[in-house]
Amino acid sequence: MSPQADRGWNPSDCGRRDGRAAERGEIFASGARQRVSVGATVKEAAVRTSAPSELDPPTSVEQLLAAARAGLQRMEPAEAHAAIREGALLVDIRSDGQRAADGEIPGARVVPRNVLEWRLDPACPNRDRELGRLEARIMLLCDEGYQSSLAAATVRSFGVAAATDVIGGFRAWRAAGLPVERVP
Repeated sequence: MSPQADRGWNPSDCGRRDGRAAERGEIFASGARQRVSVGATVKEAAVRTSAPSELDPPTSVEQLLAAARAGLQRMEPAEAHAAIREGALLVDIRSDGQRAADGEIPGARVVPRNVLEWRLDPACPNRDRELGRLEARIMLLCDEGYQSSLAAATVRSFGVAAATDVIGGFRAWRAAGLPVERVP
């Protein structure tokens, strides 16, 4: 589905007006094949406008995940915990239900996954002023470390070079005995 198909999306909300769209490899729904930035490299990615064909086979989630992780310097939970003490920002993208059931990480910023791009894109007027900075050291955390890898690659495509994720997500964080607070 193209961004325009989402009725809540307004192309002027986060449009690049600085002429850097091409060098950043941004996706626009103007054609069948687009360039997208995955980590530090730019790769071809299909934006489907028709059914897959023999010449244009479908992309699997495993392929998307591998491409996303190839551009990340993923962190073990203990490394992420140490990075927080050094000023890195941990962003928890788990659902409200997951946080209510399992607890929260002290000091983590909660950004719902459905607004993550708008909050962390430095060029978006709706960005979070602390998180949506090119120089921000961002570590994303989901429940198991899959969704956060895809999200971290997206954040890197905005030019936030130090964006990454936590290997194993919240489950690995908790298993490592790192701080968790119960939600009241």
